[in-house]
Amino acid sequence: MSISQRKLKNFTREVTRDWQLYILLLVPLVYYLIFKYGPMIGNVIAFRKYNPGGFWLGEKWIGLKYFKMFFFDWNFWNIFLNTLRISGFSLIFGFPAPIIFALLLNEIRNRHFKGAVQTLSYLPHFLSTVVVAGMILDILSPSGGIINQIVKGITGKSLQFIQEPKYFVGIYVISGIWQELGWNTILYLAALTGISPELYEAAEIDGASRLQQTFHVTIPGMLPTVIVLLILSVGNLLNVGFEKILLLYNPMIYETADVLSTYLYRMAMQMNSFSYATAIGLFEAVIGLILVALANRVCRVVTGSSLW
Repeated sequence: MSISQRKLKNFTREVTRDWQLYILLLVPLVYYLIFKYGPMIGNVIAFRKYNPGGFWLGEKWIGLKYFKMFFFDWNFWNIFLNTLRISGFSLIFGFPAPIIFALLLNEIRNRHFKGAVQTLSYLPHFLSTVVVAGMILDILSPSGGIINQIVKGITGKSLQFIQEPKYFVGIYVISGIWQELGWNTILYLAALTGISPELYEAAEIDGASRLQQTFHVTIPGMLPTVIVLLILSVGNLLNVGFEKILLLYNPMIYETADVLSTYLYRMAMQMNSFSYATAIGLFEAVIGLILVALANRVCRVVTGSSLW
C-alpha cells in the first residue's frame, strides 16, 4: 500500500469515527462560503461597468478606470485622511485603555467589588449603536444636554458640539472607549489568569514591589495577547465604525466626520455608482492586508511574538 493510499485510509477511518464532529464543522464552513467568500466574486465589478438592473457582474470590462478616478479625486484623499485620523486616535487612546483597566482590575482583591466593576464596564457594549448615538446627541445637545449645562454654567454660553467639525474626532474616540472598554478587557483578564502564581511568589521573595511585579511579571505574561490584538487592530485601521458615524454626522461636519465607509455608502446607495464604490472598498481591503503584514513583521522583529 502506497503512502497516499495509507493516508486516505486513515482519513476515511477518522471521518467515519468522528462523523458527527465533521457535520458540525460543515455549518460554519457553509456560512463562510456563502456569506464571506461567495460575495468576493462581486469585486470584479470594480474593473467592469455595472448598471443597476443589468448583468450582476457588470456589462463590459473597463480596467482601472474607477481606481484612477479616486486616485485623482481630492475629495477622496480628504476622506481617506479623515479615516486615518479617526482610526489612528482610536488606536492610540483606545487600544491601551482596556490593558490599563485590566491591570487595575487585576489588583483589586475584593471579589464582590471587582465583579461589580466588571459588570458595569461590560454593559455599554450591549447597547445598540442607535441607542449609543441617541445618548451622545442628548448629552451634547446645546439646549438641554448635561455637558452643555456644565459648560454654560462656567462660560455662560453653550457649545455646538455636533455642528462643529473640530469636536467630532474627540466625541467619536471618547464614546468608543466608553462603549468597548469593559468588553475588550475580557481577553486581557483571561491572559492574566494564565500567568503562574509561582512567578508572583518568586518575585515577592526577591523583594519586588507590586509595581515591579506588574512590569516584570504581569505585562510580559499578557504580551502575546496584546501583540495579537494589536496586529488585528492595525489591520482594521481603515475600518471605522460605519453605523455610529452615519447616525452622528451631518453635512456641516463632513469636513472631519466623513470616512471611507460613509463615502462608500453614499456612492453606492445614493449615487448608484456601485463600481466606483467597489473599487474603493477593494483598495481599502488591500491596504488593510498590507497593514496586517507590516504590523506582524514589526511585532515579530521587536518583541519576538507575532500572529504567524
